[in-house]
Amino acid sequence: MAVIQTIRNKYGKIAGGVIALALVGFIISDATSGSLSSLFSGKDTDVMKIDGTKIDPREYSERVKEYETLYLMYNQNGSTTLDEVTRAQVTEQLIQLMVYEAAVNKQCDKLGLKVSDDEVKELIYGMNCDPMIRQFNIQGTPIFNDPQSGQFDPGRVKGFEKEMAESGDKLDPSGKLREQWKAVKNYVTRSARVRKFNSLFSNAAYVSKFQMKRMMQDQQSTASIRFVKVPYTAVSDVDVKVTDDDIKAYMKKHAALYTNDEATRSIEYVTFEIVPSSADTARALVALEEIKGEFGTTKDNESFVNSKSDLSNSYTTGFYNKRTMQTRVADTLLTIPVGTVFGPFYENGSYNLVKVTDRKTYPDSVKMRHILVQTKAQTSDVRTDTMASMRLDSAITAIKAGTKFDSVVGAFSDDQNSKEKAGEYTFTLLNRPGLPKEMGDFIFEGKPGETKKVKISNDQYSGYEYIEILEHTGVGPSVQIALVAKNLVPSDSTIDALYGKATEFAAKNTTAEAFNTTAKKQNLDKRFAEGVKINSFNVNGLGPAREVVKWMYEHKVGDVSQVFQLGDERYVVAKLAAVSEKGLKDLNPIDRPMIEQKVKEEKKAELIAKKYAGRSLDEIAAQSLQQVQQSDSVVLGTAYVPNLGYEPKVVGYTFNNAFQPNTVSPAIVGQSGVFFITVLNRVSNPLPPDGGMMDQILAMQRQQQEKQMRSVIDQTIQQSLIKSTPVEYFPANF
Repeated sequence: MAVIQTIRNKYGKIAGGVIALALVGFIISDATSGSLSSLFSGKDTDVMKIDGTKIDPREYSERVKEYETLYLMYNQNGSTTLDEVTRAQVTEQLIQLMVYEAAVNKQCDKLGLKVSDDEVKELIYGMNCDPMIRQFNIQGTPIFNDPQSGQFDPGRVKGFEKEMAESGDKLDPSGKLREQWKAVKNYVTRSARVRKFNSLFSNAAYVSKFQMKRMMQDQQSTASIRFVKVPYTAVSDVDVKVTDDDIKAYMKKHAALYTNDEATRSIEYVTFEIVPSSADTARALVALEEIKGEFGTTKDNESFVNSKSDLSNSYTTGFYNKRTMQTRVADTLLTIPVGTVFGPFYENGSYNLVKVTDRKTYPDSVKMRHILVQTKAQTSDVRTDTMASMRLDSAITAIKAGTKFDSVVGAFSDDQNSKEKAGEYTFTLLNRPGLPKEMGDFIFEGKPGETKKVKISNDQYSGYEYIEILEHTGVGPSVQIALVAKNLVPSDSTIDALYGKATEFAAKNTTAEAFNTTAKKQNLDKRFAEGVKINSFNVNGLGPAREVVKWMYEHKVGDVSQVFQLGDERYVVAKLAAVSEKGLKDLNPIDRPMIEQKVKEEKKAELIAKKYAGRSLDEIAAQSLQQVQQSDSVVLGTAYVPNLGYEPKVVGYTFNNAFQPNTVSPAIVGQSGVFFITVLNRVSNPLPPDGGMMDQILAMQRQQQEKQMRSVIDQTIQQSLIKSTPVEYFPANF
């Protein structure tokens, strides 16, 4: 005690000072790397600001996780994980959704549009609940449907929540089910206001009777025309000069096409594909040649395959015929002797050795019917072994006494899926490994007309089964095979060499000029990715490439990147080629060729129009080396013209009453050339009188048009609000 007191007296102040310094250091450390980092570093740690409202990383991560959970539940057919491409797409969709939700909430606040607690309860617990609640399922089975009627039962929703609360972790030890249910409820609650807002506009969709009759009349209006198409290629590019001023004037004239709603970036890039080398191929072939002899002599094919093959489940006891053997060497395998090893041969990303282990004659498919009496279903006992056997014997006795098979199935069988089909199934040879062994052996090795009582057991059920073989089809040779595969993948040395090549390229070509020169010299495939937004996760041609997107928004035009590794597929080196800020685009090297072509076409159209003004169709055809053609089925209600394609201006001229038949039109500038037309005739067939069938047709057409209109309204409202909502992104934080 005396020693401790001495330390307190002599070193108390020093210790206190050390502790104080440590606390200050801890706070500063946390501030510069954690929740207070923006205060000390001057950098914003938020993911984005939507109309001034900050979205912090925690909220963003929770929304991403929630949205991915929903996607897996409702879009992936039972898959438990997202691949990188899908994850990137889902995240981009979520960001747009978050912006739209914020925009809608702002509008709803102005309108005083609310969703009451009672409305939310109805969406989750009511008979008219949200479709996502109705579809909520476990392993594909909707859990809120009554098992007897199959109909949705709203009372089962609260029952499910109560059971989850009372069971603790017993019902859902992994917590996945709770996570899914929480995600669904959050989404339904959050989207309720959005749905109500959208309905204000979409429910206003209306098409009048006059409009419908006019649209139908347009479909009944047809015309015949003769025409000459002078393609733009009829004028040489040498004859038209295009300047930067011409291009800028064109962009200004067509500002809607060349205006960015938000900033974008464009890159040029080269890739170094991570693919196997010739040495990797040789390595796989040598490995198979070394074991080929042993493979041919081994008696334990299963152990040999499982120890030597790179593919899981390479060994199977199933038999394959020509139709079910998915390989280009099927004909060979069906004819070589049992015990023969064939290969190596390359297929499906690997080099393979295949050994024929058995050969038999089997039907390609079997039609059968059965009666199943279970002793167990899953892990639940149904009846004793003796009771099950006696019950099936009673069924067999009834059949032999003359009772119809389908009636006996209905009275005795536990297989609910086949009761409506009189117990019938059709199985292919490919299905056989998945069948209970006793069933599979009998139906494929027996003969049509034979019956048998068998005892069966598998993971799903066990019991007794009475089987009758009804029909065999496609009887022919089948083989059992054993497969040893060596995946053809790049080795570590191959990957290292490719990475070295990519690194060397990036290190030696740090300027735009050097990048272009070396890429051309080394014959590298230089590609473009245009219009990449700050919130993009996918890059055209590259797939998921978020790190590349971040780099684009941190550098200037002409900068060359470091090496990016994209998955296990490629290394990428990029050059920032163009920056387009919000508003009218600046002329850049990537957009220039396409716009220049449009300007050339305008100039060529002027030359063509001037050259052939006042000429007849025959004169125009002769001088332009084209042909006079005819189209007899031009319809007013469509922009597509037979023999011409999509040419709305030609349709417009054809039905313009001011344009007289049997005269030559002025030059019509179209999609692929300049047209000169003569109308031969116009026909407008009258519509049936109102009432009866006409009213039914109008009602049906109106319903279709209004449905399309509602869809367009929904999309237009969403796009408009997203565009008009100010969003500031901080790409380094997501």
